[in-house]
Amino acid sequence: MGSIDTFIEQLPKVELHVHLVGSASVPTVLELARRHPESLVPRTEAGLRAFYEFRDFPHFAEVYGAVSSLVREPEDVATLVVGIARDLAAQNVKYVELTVTPAALTGGHGPRAPGHVPAGMPVTAVTEALDIAEREALARYGIRMAYIFDIAGEYGSVAARATFDHAVSRPPAALIGFGLGGIEQARSACADALREVFGAAAAAGLHSVPHAGEMSGPETIWEAIDGLGAERIGHGISCLSDPRLVARLRESQTPLEVCPTSNVCTGQVPDLAAHPLPRMLAEGLFVTLNSDDPPMFGTSLNEEYRRAAAAFGLGRPELAALAVNGVRASFLGDSAKKELIEDILHLAAA
Repeated sequence: MGSIDTFIEQLPKVELHVHLVGSASVPTVLELARRHPESLVPRTEAGLRAFYEFRDFPHFAEVYGAVSSLVREPEDVATLVVGIARDLAAQNVKYVELTVTPAALTGGHGPRAPGHVPAGMPVTAVTEALDIAEREALARYGIRMAYIFDIAGEYGSVAARATFDHAVSRPPAALIGFGLGGIEQARSACADALREVFGAAAAAGLHSVPHAGEMSGPETIWEAIDGLGAERIGHGISCLSDPRLVARLRESQTPLEVCPTSNVCTGQVPDLAAHPLPRMLAEGLFVTLNSDDPPMFGTSLNEEYRRAAAAFGLGRPELAALAVNGVRASFLGDSAKKELIEDILHLAAA
């Protein structure tokens, strides 16, 4: 695997499915936890790693909320973003679309939001921190960064509308998308509000990139497509249980942001060998490879490529094809896409 490891390290990549708080390195989380000792987050490395052993997705959401509650100042936001840029640039990632849940930072969430600071930060302060960090990421690490504003489904309609208001009234300069994550089963309570804000976000020029089919069945993927106008789908792994949906996704070539290690860690699949990624490829679906919340799941984007190669028998051509898919599925401009794809194909042919 040595040559494959080198190939993966050298492979130009994009990251389309990665979350701001979930990408905070262990040392960064420990620093914030020690700064706020009243939080539920452990203040030792061993304790934090045990904290990151998830029983199921609701437990993961609870832990994620506790870590989010540590981000209380604009400087914390900027530090996280620049740290993510540093970590991704070291993996030869050239471009990232980073998911940010602003309601968790500004306090614009509904009554069910777990573990966040009640007051939150001003909207303008969050936006300024994101703008500063995006410029610093490019200047220091040469990595281009865009943002996706995300709603956690369990936060409800209050968070949905607050997130949309933030996105249109005071957006960061690099905002390109509107997403939906959290506990999928909670969405039905605010389905009309979600359709409303996603329609308004699309009218405002934002791309629709909801999670769906991660912890629920194909019905959430159908809703993402037909109700939310999804241009890409986060995860989408339950699509295989609905042949009609598979045919729809294959025909439309809607990109799926697949995160194998995440699915294992949150209990959506029993182990990597059981992951549906190989079958999704065999069905002709448009698959991209991503890391989701890498430190929480003990992975990285390079590690996802390595694990895919080892578990699914993927060689250089298949790994290069996944990297190309990531570029094609991104919202980069055409010239930037063309340049990156050429670099990937050049390496694959070397």
